[in-house]
Amino acid sequence: QVQLVESGGGLVQPGGSLRLSCAASGNIFSINAMGWYRQAPGNQRELVAQINSIGYTNYSDPVKGRFTISRDNAKNTVYLQMNSLKPEDTAVYYCNAHRVLTRTEPREYDYWGQGTQVTVSS
Repeated sequence: QVQLVESGGGLVQPGGSLRLSCAASGNIFSINAMGWYRQAPGNQRELVAQINSIGYTNYSDPVKGRFTISRDNAKNTVYLQMNSLKPEDTAVYYCNAHRVLTRTEPREYDYWGQGTQVTVSS
């Protein structure tokens, strides 16, 4: 079974920075893409940023220029550096591993972390 463990959320003032981490563990052979999604109260879960196995990145418009996603393939870990945070960035942030192939399953699956709260407030 694959598990995603997130860390790094918390309370920060507007204009501040936070760095989220997400480590995938289990009998993993490969992960096609890893990413971050967020969900604010009353809203649907939305993509924040995604990075594939060769480093191609994709960002949602609200975070472009402020957030940076990176990945350590050897550690099956993805990071999200969040700068110039705004109150509207407040949400639960979820890590996603897309098209994960393990050494014990014949097909690929997606997995989600449990979520980490990010609150931007003065």
